[in-house]
Amino acid sequence: MRKLVAANWKMNGLKAGGVMLARDLAKRVATGKLSSELVICPPATLLIAVAEALKGSSIALGGQDCHADEKGAHTGDISAVMLKDAGCRYVILGHSERRIGHHESDADVRAKVLAARKAGLAAILCVGESEAERQAGKTLDVVSRQLADSLPPGLAGMDAANLSIAYEPVWAIGSGRTPTPAEVTEIHAGIRRALGSQLREVRILYGGSVKPQNARELMTAPEVNGALVGGASLALDDFWAIARACG
Repeated sequence: MRKLVAANWKMNGLKAGGVMLARDLAKRVATGKLSSELVICPPATLLIAVAEALKGSSIALGGQDCHADEKGAHTGDISAVMLKDAGCRYVILGHSERRIGHHESDADVRAKVLAARKAGLAAILCVGESEAERQAGKTLDVVSRQLADSLPPGLAGMDAANLSIAYEPVWAIGSGRTPTPAEVTEIHAGIRRALGSQLREVRILYGGSVKPQNARELMTAPEVNGALVGGASLALDDFWAIARACG
């Protein structure tokens, strides 16, 4: 299974710097040996510029969120078909910063997954527990519930290429703290079981304070099929080191 490494730039970057970062990464991919698939998810304001910078590159473009509707009176939102039209192949959905900061429910996320699927985008669906849930020993219960309630019913094996799951423990994001490789393996194995046989080819990514110093041990752990990278994706050398750690 080819690993996927996704750069989530979050609300960072202006045009000049974003284009330069995308171009420099594309140059490294063109000249360096890399077996992993890369995707850059910039802010919506940079989608067109980054798409142009990546033209001719194997690096894919992704959005950071989408609305469940194709169009309408939703000021400030962006639809899945708009992302597709801008050149996106991926979209991040259900990130904890959306679930918490924008009060998105599992039902909201499920509607967005359906919209992405209809538009022909590959969804990167995020799940993860809070520190309190982790300390209570509820990690697997929480991520299993999020999967069950955030994924549309009736997904078939053919959807595996258009879906990835990103396990991002909320307590690890931006904190510099990460679970051990053994803990990540256990949780990813639990996610794999929860997905069932129909979705056995779905890639399960790890996210949450991924950096060059811990990337190799995390990315070589069993059941880890790539990474969703936040802050470290804004530094070319750091993101490249993580991508190389994935193969």
